[in-house]
Amino acid sequence: MCGMPQPQPDRSSPAPGAARRRPDASMFLLTNVMEHSLDDGYAEAAARRGQTGSSRLPASLAGRLGLAGGLLLAAVVITVGAAQAHRAAPTEARERQKLIDRVQSQTHSADALQKQVDGLRDTVSAEQRAALKNQDGDGGRLLDLLAGATPAHGPGVKLVVDDAKEASTGSSGGPRESDGFSDTGRVRDRDMQRVVNGLWTSGAEAISVNGQRLTALSAIRAAGDAILVDNRPLVPPYTVLAIGDGEKLSTAFQDSADGQYLHVLEQNYGIRASVTVQKDVRLAAAPSLIVRYARPVAGSSAPADNAATGKGSQ
Repeated sequence: MCGMPQPQPDRSSPAPGAARRRPDASMFLLTNVMEHSLDDGYAEAAARRGQTGSSRLPASLAGRLGLAGGLLLAAVVITVGAAQAHRAAPTEARERQKLIDRVQSQTHSADALQKQVDGLRDTVSAEQRAALKNQDGDGGRLLDLLAGATPAHGPGVKLVVDDAKEASTGSSGGPRESDGFSDTGRVRDRDMQRVVNGLWTSGAEAISVNGQRLTALSAIRAAGDAILVDNRPLVPPYTVLAIGDGEKLSTAFQDSADGQYLHVLEQNYGIRASVTVQKDVRLAAAPSLIVRYARPVAGSSAPADNAATGKGSQ
């Protein structure tokens, strides 16, 4: 078969003195990567560090003196601050202890005065009850009970009203439409007023709120976020005890407009309330009772007019 002659492989030995070819000459790229794994820039930096040393401290005398001065100044500042704090700590502790002692002393004084006030109030209440009994005999006992001048007990109901678990802030509206109180999840003084009035209307004979006996002269007001009963601040939950026919009183209150109002507060604002019938409810006497009565003025010519109008003189 005719054709071009094929080149024969060169199997002859290299000439003496000629450079011997590397076996991996055909893999130049891979061998270069393996032999020069460190970048040239890094290699130069490493070489310079080897010549100048690895320390970063200034080499000149002025630089070293400046560094030493800065360290000394920092040490002085830290030492002075620590010394001042150490001196101020006992002073602050003493001032704090003085305040604590003063608060405790004033608290003890207030407790002693409160005990004295309670003793005088009990004395006045006893004198008032004695005067009422001497004036009307057995009728005075009923007057004492209605006026709240004597302790009372009997069947009734226990009504507990408490703020919502998570009081929500919202615009005024609904049955609590008012201004100045945005937290609609808290019980207000007007809520307690409606609860108490609803119990009176439903047939309650005697009522107390958190142990405070209510009388015809009692007032339920607000001072900031606190509810006051006869100027005594109360904290939730508010426990209302009422003496009366338990079953009838509970049913009548829950069916009344004020009971429905409380139910709306539960549904719309998360206020918690519960009514339970009690076999025996015990109420303390009112802490203070001011007896007021009317009498005709001596020499007055208008007793008939006063009797007709129901008005008298103090």
